[in-house]
Amino acid sequence: MAREFSRTDRVAQQVHKEVASILQNEYKHRVGNLPLITVSDVEVSRDLAHAKIFITIYNAEEGEEKAQVKQLKEYNFFIRSLLAKRLRMRSVPHLHFFQDTSITEGMRISSLVSQTVAKDAEKRGDPQDPEEQD
Repeated sequence: MAREFSRTDRVAQQVHKEVASILQNEYKHRVGNLPLITVSDVEVSRDLAHAKIFITIYNAEEGEEKAQVKQLKEYNFFIRSLLAKRLRMRSVPHLHFFQDTSITEGMRISSLVSQTVAKDAEKRGDPQDPEEQD
């Protein structure tokens, strides 16, 4: 019987859960006032040596996102040491942080589509709300 998830998927899921908890609790208390940082995805290499952690930063000012990613990279050892205490693994993956812009980009595109639909309805003289049409 085949396993439902591969080992890399299970490790990625556990790393995702633990890093999110670390960022929410320990990292935030150590660093101080931060915008909302969430872990959107984790990809673990097949040899379990490296983990790409994609983070989304909310409520940050323009240009502050890159500074937050840089700060996470500087605190990489601290986060990894906390992760090592929580995971039952012989070797904890090296952490690599990347900013995930897919959520904010999706919201921007959705907003543009809504605006375009509203403009088209206005040009046609359609009195109905464009969102009510299905």
